[in-house]
Amino acid sequence: MGVILPFVSAGAFEPNDIEAMSLACEEVCHYLHINGDARARETIAARVIELAQRGERRPTILRDRVLAGMNAGPDDG
Repeated sequence: MGVILPFVSAGAFEPNDIEAMSLACEEVCHYLHINGDARARETIAARVIELAQRGERRPTILRDRVLAGMNAGPDDG
């Protein structure tokens, strides 16, 4: 659950929101084969957080929107 924590301001989100964002972030990183690239993970986390700040809390939607924004969705290959 703590994958996104370093990028989230304290108290900005509920624990369930953080869990959803962490899951989305992990799934995007997995899909894009990003392992130890801290800069890429930070970029992905920032995008997930931005979408969550706009109200989206479903991890699958967060994941799909991040991938779509990168033109890397499942239907693009």
